[in-house]
Amino acid sequence: MRPEIARNSLRALLIGCAATFAGPAFAQPALDPAEVNAARLGEERPVAGERHPLILRLQVLLDRANVSPGVVDGYLGENVEKALSAYARREGFADADPLAPEIVEALLAGDVEPVLERYVITADDLEGPFVESIPDDYAQLAEMERLAYRGPQEMLAERFHMDQELLEALNPDADFGSAGTEILVARPGEALEEGTIARIAVDRSLGALRALDEAGEIVVFYPATIGSAETPSPSGTHEIVAVAMDPAYYYRPDVNFQQGDLDRQLEIPPGPNNPVGTVWIDLSEPTYGIHGTPTPDEIDKDYSHGCVRLTNWDAEELAGLVEQGIPVEFVQ
Repeated sequence: MRPEIARNSLRALLIGCAATFAGPAFAQPALDPAEVNAARLGEERPVAGERHPLILRLQVLLDRANVSPGVVDGYLGENVEKALSAYARREGFADADPLAPEIVEALLAGDVEPVLERYVITADDLEGPFVESIPDDYAQLAEMERLAYRGPQEMLAERFHMDQELLEALNPDADFGSAGTEILVARPGEALEEGTIARIAVDRSLGALRALDEAGEIVVFYPATIGSAETPSPSGTHEIVAVAMDPAYYYRPDVNFQQGDLDRQLEIPPGPNNPVGTVWIDLSEPTYGIHGTPTPDEIDKDYSHGCVRLTNWDAEELAGLVEQGIPVEFVQ
């Protein structure tokens, strides 16, 4: 913990960062763990819309390399491609093709540990608290004690940086509510605990956040949802003011947007399914921040109301690395 920055006390001051979500539903092909752990680039390249063992392996390796692909789901998409491109730039590759053989082989050669492993669900995993459902209506959200996970399956998927559909595909017959159940999960990287961040660049056109050192080299890279045409993110350079872990969230229709006819201010309780997730990083620009999300699979597939949204695990990692006063530049 860095004493320079207020943690666990600042609550998220806005609701200007909620979102509308829309994403495709994909079929769930069978996955062979041995094939995933040994996957390499062959003559038949992965294509968008099809879960592929190599993409699953690359996603986990990118996560370990501090170049986040967002949620691990096994699908080739923009978040994987831009993470591969960021990895290539960091490692000095000039090829513009993110799946170029030299880039893929360098990533595979740098970490040969299996990307999938067995995990046994414990009694502690099942203690919760859990909630049956998360309503869409903010007035109903405000009446809840905590916006907790909807069950152990959602909690475990997030712990291992996975999409819930992938967790189900890997464990089609698993009882996620029973202690002692053995399941197959991804082995993502541990959160980076050391690293000097000199500045942060929020790239609107790319849909990504880059935390850079003094030399301009990438310390961590995350896919991000950044504003929209109707509610754009701020311009220029701002500073990190404070960090709140497990924040409450304030709905203020007179300041931000209004949900339907709901015109009164509300305090929405904390939890991983809070509209700003598990982290709020407050910026010097009033009402704007960097934060988590209750829907990690929708990062850079939807829009925010001006803020910068990351997966909860990426936001938590960033929160542990930043200090008060670090500049955050919004670039096009």
